[in-house]
Amino acid sequence: MKKYVIKTDVPRQTLINYREALNDEQRAVVMAGTGPLLVIAGAGSGKTRVVTYRVARLIEAGVAPARILLVTFTNRAAREMLSRVETLLAADVRRVWGGTFHSIANRLLRRHAVSLGYENNFSILDAEDSKDLIDSCIDEAAIDTKARRFPKGEVLREMFSFATNTDTPLDQLIVAKYPHFEMLTSQIKRVDAIYQQRKLERNAMDYDDLLVNWKRLMSEKPDIAAIYQEQFQHILVDEYQDTNTLQAEIVDLVAAKHRNLMVVGDDAQSIFGWRGANFKNIFEFQKRYPDAQVFKLESNYRSTPEILMLANASVSMNRQQFPKHLQAKRPSRGFTPALIPARDSEQQAAFVAARILDLRDEGVPLNEMAVLYRSHFHSLELQLELTRRGIPYDVRSGVRFFEQAHIKDVTSYLRLVVNPRDELAWKRVLKLIPKIGNATASRVWERLAYAEEPLALVRTDEFAKALPKGAAVGWREFAELIKDLTAPETLNNPAKQIELVLTRGYVEYLQANFENADAREEDLRQLANFAGRYDTTDAFLSELALLNTERFSPPGATVGEDVIEGGDEDERLALSSVHQAKGLEWHVVFMIWAADGRFPSSRSLRDIEGEEEERRLFYVALTRAQDELYVCFPLVESDRSRQTVLHRPSRFVTEVPRELLEIWSVDEENAQLEMLETTETKYIN
Repeated sequence: MKKYVIKTDVPRQTLINYREALNDEQRAVVMAGTGPLLVIAGAGSGKTRVVTYRVARLIEAGVAPARILLVTFTNRAAREMLSRVETLLAADVRRVWGGTFHSIANRLLRRHAVSLGYENNFSILDAEDSKDLIDSCIDEAAIDTKARRFPKGEVLREMFSFATNTDTPLDQLIVAKYPHFEMLTSQIKRVDAIYQQRKLERNAMDYDDLLVNWKRLMSEKPDIAAIYQEQFQHILVDEYQDTNTLQAEIVDLVAAKHRNLMVVGDDAQSIFGWRGANFKNIFEFQKRYPDAQVFKLESNYRSTPEILMLANASVSMNRQQFPKHLQAKRPSRGFTPALIPARDSEQQAAFVAARILDLRDEGVPLNEMAVLYRSHFHSLELQLELTRRGIPYDVRSGVRFFEQAHIKDVTSYLRLVVNPRDELAWKRVLKLIPKIGNATASRVWERLAYAEEPLALVRTDEFAKALPKGAAVGWREFAELIKDLTAPETLNNPAKQIELVLTRGYVEYLQANFENADAREEDLRQLANFAGRYDTTDAFLSELALLNTERFSPPGATVGEDVIEGGDEDERLALSSVHQAKGLEWHVVFMIWAADGRFPSSRSLRDIEGEEEERRLFYVALTRAQDELYVCFPLVESDRSRQTVLHRPSRFVTEVPRELLEIWSVDEENAQLEMLETTETKYIN
């Protein structure tokens, strides 16, 4: 057979002036040759620009668009990058394979699902579908879920997903991450087996199956694998530090033939280990690819030199990292990052709100400012203060603190104690009792509504006899709880009432019903601390109602992870957890609760890896700021027993050189900010 080879080294016209469009660091990556490439892209260094120009450069060099695979963490990011490539080249690049791991997996499996036992028209189960199917599998497994509180479908879905994406056997995962369910391991594994079988029978895949089955195509079907290993001559993976074990294995399998794999990410921004991301993927890339060329993007176009000096000093304390030093391309504005030790959390909130109003008067729009925090409950006092002052805001880290399901559950117990005629509180609490649904809750309420003393009626044996048989045990526990909540020593102690609700079954309810049970429990423990400031339960509930009654716009339905609006103006302050803020930037950033045990969180300090991830999270928070950065923490706090707790500044603050932070004190009487005297700041030094 005669062979004809197509020449690819013919001269091509270059449309892009790379020397003008890119700095030296960026251009080195874009113009690099073949083989594996590791690009460590510091915060604000133009990572997206580099990936975009690299794709354009490959196409200009003669690589067919269909032979390029671009993997991003959102489909929107892929669309934006390819749109820019199209603009740069003035050509159609729709044949480039761009998208998330899941979208590309779906595209491949629509062609080859039959080889794995599915039909090509398989359905994709979203999170809600998966939860519902798992719940039905629990029923099919004939597990007595009431004999010992068994995890609901949502919790099992998260458990199965984490095990899949981290390549961890289910029984090992339960011991490590869900020890409270260890006695149920055999039943959980039985439900998982049924779930896997039912998906196959119903020609359905969940999100994790898309990745698992893509890997199966590449590892179990050599003929199919060879097609795509040949086709994808160049593979580019964005945000590589956030990939999990399964995703990294897929990338390695697809790149096996040509080995033209470029991964881009920042080890210093690897902050999602808790949801399965594997820091080792980027840190050990050179072990898997010893011939990899390593590039660093260290020119920062976002922040002032003062902010970057602080960020560099902080992250340099980590042992495991690719050493780098961000260099500011922006001139100094003469503002040193400020450290604000507030008297307590209320003064911390008052300072943030007052300073925001000052900055607004100075011309900084509200939507160019953000308040960041480690955990959602840290924003508790601040949300109240912003509402009092009429400052509109968006919560980017989920719903308003006091509108979360677990907060409303627990405060409903307090509401019905204060007002036994509160129908909504009764119905919410009743449905938390096993075997009581909407219909039974409505019937119970109808009897309570006309009772002279509803709280006394629920404790009678006669009332309990009218309930479904399966509800008897739960009802007795509920009646005892009501008795204790209304006892003289507890009646006007909201902190103690919250503690009672938690210890009398609600913690177990959280573990069985929510995948982030620990975080929700922590929210409630802090709510109890907050409640300890009030002399009566009525006063506490009235304060919480402030957020619901003093709105800037009519109240609407609250949805789990939607952005909840705090005002109807065009400008709104952003409130966000640091995790949610990754990839974003603002002119002014306030970081609150930078106290040891809060940031880093006490739970993260169990091992060195946990502390280092928390330090990376701190680094991410610092590098969100463009012009001004305020790091705040309260000096004291009252706990649930009204004892004073002293707070130290975060270790991430005390370990950096003292001159990188300017210490401010808050003078409430004159509403001015003054420097603290050296003698008052020994604890920081």
